[in-house]
Amino acid sequence: MAKSIMIQGTTSSAGKSFLTAALCRIFAQDGYRVAPFKSQNMALNSFITEEGLEMGRAQVMQAEAAGVKPSVRMNPILLKPTGDTGSQVIVNGEVRGNMTAREYFALKRSLFSDVMDAYHALAADYDILIIEGAGSPAEINLKQDDIVNMGMAARADAPVLLCGDIDRGGVFASLYGTVALLSPEERDRIRGLIINKFRGDQSILNPGLTELERLTGKPVVPYLPLELDDEDSLTERFQRPAHRGLLDVAVIRLPRISNFTDLNPLSCVEQVSLRYVHSAGELGEPHLIILPGTKNTMEDLRWLRQCGLEAAICRHAARGGAVMGICGGYQMLGRSLRDPDGVEAGGQMRGMGLLDAETVFLAKKTRTQVRGKVRNAAGIFSPLNDVEFTGYEIHMGRTTSSLPPFSGLSTGQADGLWSGNVFGTYVHGIFEQGDFTRAFVNCMLRSMGLTEATGAVDWAQYKQQQYDALAQGVRQALDMPYVYRLLDLDPGAAR
Repeated sequence: MAKSIMIQGTTSSAGKSFLTAALCRIFAQDGYRVAPFKSQNMALNSFITEEGLEMGRAQVMQAEAAGVKPSVRMNPILLKPTGDTGSQVIVNGEVRGNMTAREYFALKRSLFSDVMDAYHALAADYDILIIEGAGSPAEINLKQDDIVNMGMAARADAPVLLCGDIDRGGVFASLYGTVALLSPEERDRIRGLIINKFRGDQSILNPGLTELERLTGKPVVPYLPLELDDEDSLTERFQRPAHRGLLDVAVIRLPRISNFTDLNPLSCVEQVSLRYVHSAGELGEPHLIILPGTKNTMEDLRWLRQCGLEAAICRHAARGGAVMGICGGYQMLGRSLRDPDGVEAGGQMRGMGLLDAETVFLAKKTRTQVRGKVRNAAGIFSPLNDVEFTGYEIHMGRTTSSLPPFSGLSTGQADGLWSGNVFGTYVHGIFEQGDFTRAFVNCMLRSMGLTEATGAVDWAQYKQQQYDALAQGVRQALDMPYVYRLLDLDPGAAR
């Protein structure tokens, strides 16, 4: 059975996911079979495995860092928020249903058997498991029946490293306060502290570290501005200024935006300035508008309508401007949306009318990996015809139209629709194929009379470079011999 160690944080977005990925990479580099594990994840960024099962995107990123295939065993419970008080509950990759918070908490205790079955199955196949917590272990209102922080650490008998984010301020208070709110048994399980995202001279921290000497392990992890997949909408990516490129791409930051990681490869193309906009005033006059995925198409379309962005997007399209919709964004582009079974908001809504299509929401979720080839491309995108791509579909709607399809898929089905410079697709991850991304960007540049791009980022290779850089930085900052001692392993034994 695998040895395990757990990364917990004083808050959400304290750096747990990246630290977990870093340790996965380090142990893999050292010759160990290693895998990530997060018993319960709440995020709208998800992925479909080869088996057609759904899991959190962060654990996919960590599996990539470990050099192993993603498996739903790495994330047995995924919660996808549908509103302020409810979520779609996914267990072992399958939708269990939409539940209020109260309904889920009533069910949670019974799900611990699913969690432990997944954990033990994973532990049988690997040498080391890096367990990631969620939020904070000191949420004392949620400690009863906890299955993701100290409750999971106890079941796995895992030592815990607790990290705090110095960017947020008050890092010493948050570390000390977290430990103070734990029970004596839980405090004993914490074997070290990590101050994440520190920049500068470590000696400045020493007076504070001295005050925390009674807690073992005080390594400092530096801030590393790497391009890796973010877990959820707490990402800093939305506030990050876009670099100045020739092609201005505006991504609509929907309130329930999901799988925004679809756009990460596009943001790495030198000629592209990719920015996220949340109001009509921020939109300006971009060359391309992208409507990304959303967990609730109808509610986010209503928001677009209320804030004036729908009208601005339609004016842009009427002038011949390019518009792309992905998944929920694609559904919005049609003329109508119907939800007879209350899968989302229920009832019927008028769409944006940029595509002659109708979407009907169904209770059964489509989950599949796909390969495809562009068909029927029109307008400025006509050179995209016959370009191949890969990706995956996650959606609960069926879209029908007499318009020509965007592509033919390996499943034998058609996907998406074209109408002039407006098109939509259900395929997530479509920009991860370098040839498709280069051809896509060149269509835009050619329409602007600009020099075409000669290359595009090989996203898979680029991410591997980022994982290596992350591992190198954490090796330098973290006391890895101490971490190995916590696991009772020899750093060189697996080589």
